[in-house]
Amino acid sequence: MDSFYKVLSPEEQLLAARNDYNFDHPDAFDFDLLTHTLRKLKQGKSVKIPVYDFTTHGRQKEWKTVYGASVIIFEGIMSFADKALLQLLDMKIFVETDSDIRLVRRLRRDITERGRDIEGVIKQYNKFVKPAFEQYIEPTMRLADLVVPRGGGNMVAIDLIVQHVHSQLEERKLRWDMAALASAHQAQPLPQTLSVLESTPQVRGMHTIIRNKETSRDEFIFYSKRLMRLLIERALSFLPSQVHIVQTPQGEDYEGRSFHGKRITGVSILRAGETMEPALRAVCKDVRIGKILIQTNQDTGEPELHYLRLPKDISEDHVILMDCTVSTGAAAMMAVRVLLDHDVQEEKILLVSLLMAEMGVHSVAYAFPQVKIITTAVDKKVNDVFHIIPGIGNFGDRYFGTDAPPDWSDEDLDEPSY
Repeated sequence: MDSFYKVLSPEEQLLAARNDYNFDHPDAFDFDLLTHTLRKLKQGKSVKIPVYDFTTHGRQKEWKTVYGASVIIFEGIMSFADKALLQLLDMKIFVETDSDIRLVRRLRRDITERGRDIEGVIKQYNKFVKPAFEQYIEPTMRLADLVVPRGGGNMVAIDLIVQHVHSQLEERKLRWDMAALASAHQAQPLPQTLSVLESTPQVRGMHTIIRNKETSRDEFIFYSKRLMRLLIERALSFLPSQVHIVQTPQGEDYEGRSFHGKRITGVSILRAGETMEPALRAVCKDVRIGKILIQTNQDTGEPELHYLRLPKDISEDHVILMDCTVSTGAAAMMAVRVLLDHDVQEEKILLVSLLMAEMGVHSVAYAFPQVKIITTAVDKKVNDVFHIIPGIGNFGDRYFGTDAPPDWSDEDLDEPSY
């Protein structure tokens, strides 16, 4: 909550420098920005969080990006002081701490972390902090769902909180239910947003080579690259175009086509998706490239975002999202969600993959019906451990020459989630 202190006027800056500004009053916080930010986080969207400088009493130029999650922990002494904010809180916890401990913590923090002298800290504590606690904070204890005495040392209370959070996650079905994904679209026709490369003898022959477990690494790379080039060319045909008339060397007009958009950006899902970047660069001059790393949490089975690097102003671009294999589609769906969080329009996203399972196609199309899906082949089955059947093996390990663990998944490590 400390990130949401209001920007001080010059007069308030002078008061703060003399320890005469009350930072422990509800009016010191920007509750409008706070509730707007928390609401967006609960919707699963990314937000910009201000970074407050307690030395200069102002916001820093750079803000911090935070992404939505299944569980959001919001903390602050004035958390219960605003009605609109209270309505956003699903579980309200009041941590009760002895007044002497509160004073010691305040001294330690303000002196060591915020560069203040002991006299100024004590003055501010007696003038503002203690009265504010008695007037604005202590009375809100009655609004809490749970009051925790002794703070972080109360392991019984912490265990109860953890159990409640788990039960809420199960009740709201926020976890990735792979069994449900696997059976949700059985016997359904493939979506109209899917485009599969024509299975010509050449395409079929290249699939024969890269699917063969006896194929050498050199041949696997060579024929994978050929398929990637065809796949990217196919994807580009779905970008918007407009009539473009040029004059030939013979002095005649030729009515052609040109790209009708601002930019094309490629985004690869690491690590195997990165192997498709050269094919995109070969056909799109000066294309911008972004990268996303998604990995599976081994405890929860959920895909998690670990790394993100996107070009600036990507919201205005048509984005080609590259993922070499898509089994259940969970990693691809999270990647699309990240792009939407950065204001990329859903209809401007093209998901390209060398090989997909029907389950993954249906999952992505159901979640994001305006995303265009382009692949060279769709396999019908996914086995009990979510390997595509008949499949291609672990693409990243075959391409990079690394060894997959015995329990690898088609998208684990490479794309690297389900």
